[in-house]
Amino acid sequence: MILNKKHFSIYFSLFFMSYSFSQETKAVTEYSSKPEHLDEVIITATRTIRQLSSLPLPAQIISKNDIKRSNSLRLNDILNEQTGLVTISDFGGGEGIQMQGLDAQYTLILVDGVPLIGRSAGTLDLSRITVGNIKQIEVVKGASSSLYGSEALGGVINIITETPKYGLNGNTNYRVGAFNTNDLSTTVSYKKKSLGLSAFFNRYSSDGYDLNKNDDLKTVDPFSNYTLNANAIYDFSKKTNLFIAGKYYTQNQDYIASSSLKGESDINEWNTHLKLSHTYTKKWQSYFEFYATRYKAKEYLNNEDESLFSDSYYNQLLIRPEIRATFNLNDNHVLIGGLGFNHETLDRTDFTLQPEFNSPYLYLQFDGNLTEKLNTIIGARFDGHNKYKSQFSPKGAIRYKITDKLALKGSVGYGFKSPDFRQLYFDFTNTTIGYTVLGYNAVIKAIPELESQGQIINTIVPISEFNNALRPENSISINIGADYKWSSNLKFGLNLFRNNINDLIDTRIIANKVNGQNVFSYYNVNNVYTQGLEFNSTWTPIHQLKISGGYQLLFAKDKDAEIAFKNGDVFARENPGSPSFQLENEDYFGLFNRSRHMANLKLFYSLPKWGMNTNVRATYRSKYGVLDSNGNSYLDTYDDFVDGYTVIDFAINKTLFKNYQLGLGVDNLFDFTDGQNISNIAGRIIYGKLNIQF
Repeated sequence: MILNKKHFSIYFSLFFMSYSFSQETKAVTEYSSKPEHLDEVIITATRTIRQLSSLPLPAQIISKNDIKRSNSLRLNDILNEQTGLVTISDFGGGEGIQMQGLDAQYTLILVDGVPLIGRSAGTLDLSRITVGNIKQIEVVKGASSSLYGSEALGGVINIITETPKYGLNGNTNYRVGAFNTNDLSTTVSYKKKSLGLSAFFNRYSSDGYDLNKNDDLKTVDPFSNYTLNANAIYDFSKKTNLFIAGKYYTQNQDYIASSSLKGESDINEWNTHLKLSHTYTKKWQSYFEFYATRYKAKEYLNNEDESLFSDSYYNQLLIRPEIRATFNLNDNHVLIGGLGFNHETLDRTDFTLQPEFNSPYLYLQFDGNLTEKLNTIIGARFDGHNKYKSQFSPKGAIRYKITDKLALKGSVGYGFKSPDFRQLYFDFTNTTIGYTVLGYNAVIKAIPELESQGQIINTIVPISEFNNALRPENSISINIGADYKWSSNLKFGLNLFRNNINDLIDTRIIANKVNGQNVFSYYNVNNVYTQGLEFNSTWTPIHQLKISGGYQLLFAKDKDAEIAFKNGDVFARENPGSPSFQLENEDYFGLFNRSRHMANLKLFYSLPKWGMNTNVRATYRSKYGVLDSNGNSYLDTYDDFVDGYTVIDFAINKTLFKNYQLGLGVDNLFDFTDGQNISNIAGRIIYGKLNIQF
C-alpha cells in the first residue's frame, strides 16, 4: 500500500476529526489528578491497566524502589540483572538487549508507550537512557506485534517516567566512581489544582576505560552526555486531561581509531509527545496521541595533519499520530482498538537515496474474564506499508486459576520485523579492504554500475532474484507457564517458550570483485528457533528482607545447520594444519553469542530503625561462542568459547536528617574482565552517591 504526501495529510486530518472516538486506557489515570493506587500493575502487556499477578502473558515489573536501591545509572545496568535478559555489545559499541535468545533488533523499546529510534546498526543503544526519572520498567516477553507492530517480534520493554506530584518537590542525585565517572541528576516538579509541571536534567560523563593493554586504543573512549526531560499535565475537567512531554539528549565522544586517526562522534536526539484523553461514560473512554522524534548522529576521523580521513552522518525522523478507544462491556470484559500511522525517513551516509516509509495500522483486542477463574485475551493488528507486504499479526492468551495458589497460563502470537533502511538501501564500499555491501533494493542499480566500471569478475546471484520485495522477518511465539503462590511471602513462576523465526534476513555473497573481495547483500533465510524455560522466585521471609532469583535455559539453533550436522556435511580441525574430521549431530552448539544457562540472585535488606538499606546482586552467564574458529561457518563444540562468568554488585545506602541519603557501592566486586570478548564489563567500579530531597 503506497501513501503519498496528499494521502498522509488526509489521513492525519482524520485523526483530529476522529478525536471523539479515541482514548488511552484507564492507565492514563497516572497522568490525572487522581492516580491509581494498585499494587504491581502493568500497562504494556494489554494497553489496559492490569494487575501483574492476573496476567496471562509472561511479563515482569522492575520497580522504582529496586532501581533506586541498586544505585544503577543507565538502563542497560538494570536490565542486565533480569531473568532471560542480557546486554550485548554490537560492533559499533552500542549495547542492546537479548531476550529469550533473540537479538536486540527484535525487542521494541518504548518510553511512556512510544518508540525510541536510532538503530544505526540494528541495535538501539540502551546506555543512552538514564534511570534517574524512571517510575517503573515493564518487560513483556514473546511476540507482541498484535499491539505494537514491527520490532516487537521478541517482546517489548516500556520505560515509564515520573509525572508531577502534588505540591513542590525535587531532588538532586550525584554519583562519582571509577574511571572518573560522574552522574548528576536533578528533578523539580510542581502540581496544584489542574496544572502539573515537571523537569528533569541529567549529565553523565566518563574518561572511558581500556580492557586491552596490548594496543594504544581504549575499549570505550571518553564521553559526556546530557538529558533534559520536561512534561506538563492539565486537567480541563475530571473527564478531560492533557499530557505534553519533550526530551532532548546530546552526547559527544572521542573517536580514536588508531594512533594516527582521531576524531569525534556526536549524537543529538529530541522528541515531543502529546496525549489528550476524555472519558464519556463509565463504558466509553478515548485518547489521542501525537509523537514526533528525530535522531541525528555524525562522526569524523582526521589524519595526523588534521586533514579529513572520513566522515559519516545518520538522520532519522519518525512522526506517529494515533487514536485509541476502550469500551467496557461490563466489569469483566474490555474492548480496545486503535488506529495510527507511522511516517519515517532516513538520510544517511552510503545510501542510494533518502528513503521514506509510510505505514498505517489498525488493531483490536478483547480482554475478558469468561468465568471467575478463566481470563482470555484475543487480539490482532494489521500493518500496511509502502515498501513491503502488509502484515496481519494475531495473538491469543489464556490464564486459568486452578486454586487460589496455582494458575496456568499460555499465549501464542505472531510477530514481525520489517526490513530496515540499511537492509534495503545501503551502498557501502570499504575503501581500505575493498568489499562492498548493498541493500536489497540497491542491487539492481548498483551491480550494473560496478560491472560497467570493470569491478565485477563474476556474478553469483542473478539480479533477477532481487525483483521481488525483501520479506519481513516473522515469528510464531509460544509461551506456556504457571504461577504458584506458596504464601504471601513466597512466589514462583515458570515459563516455557519457543520462538520459530521465518524469513530471517541474513547476508550472502552475490558477486566477486576483481580486487579479490566480494559484494554482499541481504536475503531471506528460514528455520531459526529459540526455545527453553525461565524460572523466577521471590521470597520475603521478613518485611525487611527480599530475596529473588531467576534462571534461564536456552537452546538457540538454525534448523538448516542441524540438518547439515545430521547428514555429516560438517567437518572441523582441532588445530591448524591437522587433518579434518566429521562432526556428529551433538557437536552443533547453536547460534553465536547465546549462553545455554543464565541466572541471577538478588538480596535486598533494609534497616528502618537505622535508616539504611543494602543489597547484593549476582548475575551468571555460562560459556558462549562469538565466532567460528575452525572455519566451517558453524558454532560447534570444537570452536573457541568465552568462559562462563559471574558478576556481583554490592550497594549500601544511609538516610541522614530525613532528606539526605549517602550511598556507597561496588559494581563487579571481584573485578571480572574479558577485554577481547566482553567489552561492556569495565572491571571493578567503586563509587559514592549523594541524594538530596527538597
